[in-house]
Amino acid sequence: MSRAEQLREVFEECGIGAALEVVGERWSFLILRGAFNGLRHFEEFQTNLGIARNILSNRLGRLVEHGILRRDPDPADRRKVTYRLTEKGRDLLPVLLSLRQWGERWISGQPSNPVLVDRYTRKPIAPMMVQSADGRELSLRDMEWVDRDDLDRETHAA
Repeated sequence: MSRAEQLREVFEECGIGAALEVVGERWSFLILRGAFNGLRHFEEFQTNLGIARNILSNRLGRLVEHGILRRDPDPADRRKVTYRLTEKGRDLLPVLLSLRQWGERWISGQPSNPVLVDRYTRKPIAPMMVQSADGRELSLRDMEWVDRDDLDRETHAA
């Protein structure tokens, strides 16, 4: 199989396209940022993000539909609902942090405010990085795409 054919196969099976279908636009990321920072009610999202009601309603519905947020009755006021991150949604935190750090480095050129810190050490979080299974930092040169079946065969042969 040629390198071009291998890459085409990798791209067809890659989860990036599927993930972007669910969360790959500006408002969804900003809603997620709000949820990670404690926003729970429709009105809070709208006020803090300055988003049109119809767009907010659509994006919240989509995030709920895909299991990233859950929609629960508000115990304090049964006429309201709260939106909370699910485990699937919480797993997006490294994605949001990586995107923020990339934007600070390459777009704004400066750290954002407020600063995200470790609650115990009070030090800013470290830059997100790609790591090997043993914890070494990896660069693009250190990685390659391989077919999962080939990898399984290599692992079982070893």
